[in-house]
Amino acid sequence: MRTLLLALAPILVATPALAQANPQIDYPGFQALTASVAPERAQRLIAFDAFKAAAAKPGTLLLDARSKDAFARGHIKGAVNLPLTDFTAESLAAVIGADPNRPILIYCNNNFSNHKSPVPLKSAPLALNIQTFINLVGYGYPNVHELADVVDFNDAKVEWVTG
Repeated sequence: MRTLLLALAPILVATPALAQANPQIDYPGFQALTASVAPERAQRLIAFDAFKAAAAKPGTLLLDARSKDAFARGHIKGAVNLPLTDFTAESLAAVIGADPNRPILIYCNNNFSNHKSPVPLKSAPLALNIQTFINLVGYGYPNVHELADVVDFNDAKVEWVTG
C-alpha cells in the first residue's frame, strides 16, 4: 500500500494544478453558476396543470433535452428536441430564437412514473432537468420553468406522442 501511495504521490500533488490547466473548462465558474441558479430554480418549478397551460401559450418553447433517440420514442406533444449534449450558444439560439426572455419549459425522465424506455429513472442528483436548467440560464436564457410533478405518460392529459 505504501508503495502505491508513493507511486501516486506526484499525480495527487499535481491534480489541483491540472484541474485549472485547460482554460476552456471552468469548474469554479460552474460551481458559482450552480449556486446562483439554485434559488431561482426553486421558484421556477411548476405543477403539471400550470405547465400544460404555459405550454399552450403562443411563443412558449417546450424543450426536451433528452437524446434524439429517446425523443423519437416518446415525448410530450409540441416539444422540440435539442439534446443537452448539443447545447452551444449557436444551437440554442437556433432553437430558441432571438428573444433570450422567451418562456422555456423543460422536463426530463424523472418527471415520469413509468421508469421504462424512453424515460428510465435517472439518479435524482443527476436528473437531466438540473443540468438543463443550469445550462439554459448559463447561456443567458433566464425565463426557464421546470415541470415539478411526476406524471404517467399514459395519462391522456400528458399528450404523449412518438415519432
